[in-house]
This record gives sequence, C-alpha cells and structure tokens, in this order.
Amino acid sequence: MTFTDSLAAAWARNDSLLCVGLDPDPAKFPAALKGRGDAIFEFCKSIADATADLACAFKPQIAYFAANRAEDQLEALIRHIHEQHPGIPVILDAKRGDIGATAEQYAREAFERYGADALTVNPYMGFDSVEPYFAWKERGVVILCRTSNAGGSDLQFLETGGRKLYQHVAELVATKWNAGGQCALVVGATFPAELAEVRRLVGDMPLLVPGIGAQGGDVEATVSAGRTASGAGLMINSSRAILYAGKDEDYAVMARQAAIETRDAINRYRR
Repeated sequence: MTFTDSLAAAWARNDSLLCVGLDPDPAKFPAALKGRGDAIFEFCKSIADATADLACAFKPQIAYFAANRAEDQLEALIRHIHEQHPGIPVILDAKRGDIGATAEQYAREAFERYGADALTVNPYMGFDSVEPYFAWKERGVVILCRTSNAGGSDLQFLETGGRKLYQHVAELVATKWNAGGQCALVVGATFPAELAEVRRLVGDMPLLVPGIGAQGGDVEATVSAGRTASGAGLMINSSRAILYAGKDEDYAVMARQAAIETRDAINRYRR
C-alpha cells in the first residue's frame, strides 16, 4: 500500500486528521525514565501506543534522536509502530535537501534504514534534489511550501513572476512534480490565509500542517482553510502539547487525553 493510500485509510478508520509529532526531549521526561539507556524509545513507544487509534500519522523529528545518539532507538520505534499499529504511516521529519547521489543516500537512509513511509524534503535546490525520492514508488515525499515559522516569509513571500514563492512551489509540485501521486506539502497552521491559497492551487493533495498547540495555530481556522471537500486532506501535527501533557508516570495517559481533545476539536470543524 502506498503512503497516500495508507493515509487515506487512516483518515477514515480513525476518523482523525491528527498527526502526532514525536520530538523526544529527555530533559522533559518523567523521573522514572531518566537515566535509562532506552528512555527515548520507551517514551515515544508509550506515546504511540496510547494515541495510535486517534491519529492519522506519526511524525518523528530526526534531530531529537540524532542529537542524543539515539538513531537506533528511532529505527526501533518506527519498526514498533509498523508492527503494532499497521496502517498508521510514519513521516520522518528530516527536511533533507541535496542533489544527485547525495539525495539518493538520504532516500536510502529514510526508507531503507529507518523504514519511514514518507520524508520531509526541502525544494530549494530544485527538481533534481527531489527526484531521487520518487524512485521509492510507495513512499511519500512531503515538500516544504509555507512553513509555520515567522522567518519563513523572508524567502517564501518573495515575488516571482507575479506570485509569491510559496505559491510557485505549490503549483510546481501539483502540476509537474507529483506525476506518481507521492507528494504532500508542508503548510503552517499559523498562516490560514496562505493555507487556503495552497489548497486552491493543489486540489486534494495531502497537506502536513504544523503549528497548532504550542505554536498557537487556530484549529478552526486551520481546518476551514485546509480541508478538502470530503473533510479530509490534512495531517494536522501536534507535538509538545501532546507529548508533555503529563510530567509524571501517567504521561502516556495524559498524552492520550490531550490527543483526544485535539482530534475532537479538529473534527468539530471538518464536516
């Protein structure tokens, strides 16, 4: 099953547009996990197990694992999600961007080593920096478009041919790069007007939407701007607000409660 097929099935099966971001910061872990060699895996596994029936996707951020020399725990985590929660796609958030043979190695890293179902990539170096990922026909390629950070406007709002750069990226991906139906775009919840514009340009293409929760994006505005006519089309990511909803040994229970509240808030505005 392809990434987009798995995503569509998860939207329907779990009645959810919630993507749970896995950004493990050991400094925020409950005391019971501190000092354990497998703390990052155990923390993220517990969150995944507690929220898998509430999510349409998981999104581990590779930097949180690599900075802690925990790449082996990332491999184990993705393997655990696939084995215990089949059908929930895993998006490796690595924002890779390079050309030719180097991009081919990044693709092998994401799809062979880690077994991710999709990967975030940076389009700044053009098509030949993205093309190697398309060789993996069943995997998704999630391309940065209009990011949730304020500084994204420094480049993404530059005028190019009478349009802003993010609009050019959206249309380019939709009309030329997505021949195999593998693409999705990253568009921040903090800019609902731009989210609506991207949706207009790309039709029903999936959009990964960071920026709600700790970053302050408005759920109603996000869903209204980005949903498709069928009430789907979005992977609305929440990381810290779910991961650190609890600080004690009941952290997974509290994460589940936060995920329920977030999913239900999203669903109020889907129909």
